[in-house]
Amino acid sequence: MTAGAGYEGEIIDAYRAMYRGMLERDTALLDDLLAEDYTLTHMTGYVQPKREWLQQIDSGRMQYHCARPHSVTTQIDGDSAELVGREVVDATIWGGRGTWNLQLSTTYERRDDAWIAVRTVATTF
Repeated sequence: MTAGAGYEGEIIDAYRAMYRGMLERDTALLDDLLAEDYTLTHMTGYVQPKREWLQQIDSGRMQYHCARPHSVTTQIDGDSAELVGREVVDATIWGGRGTWNLQLSTTYERRDDAWIAVRTVATTF
């Protein structure tokens, strides 16, 4: 087995942990999983810094109610990886509740034997 193949499960686990943190409003977990300079690009195109996103989860301005997995793909290149995860997500974002076919394209880097998310771009599928 190649190193990349062994890492695929670790990367998917990191992605699932990120969703668990979102759903459980566990910003301490999210803080550990995301690089300090992490950004989330929303469907609107707004690029949100990590600290602001975590504060909005803590305050309830962003609430992720449930997510139903659809598909996950990964592409690994040494110590970096791209994961594209598709989920059907029920969320309240800035006061508006809806259900979206949400695609999160996340870039990961391997740092200190862990896969850390450095950037996510959210779109629909």
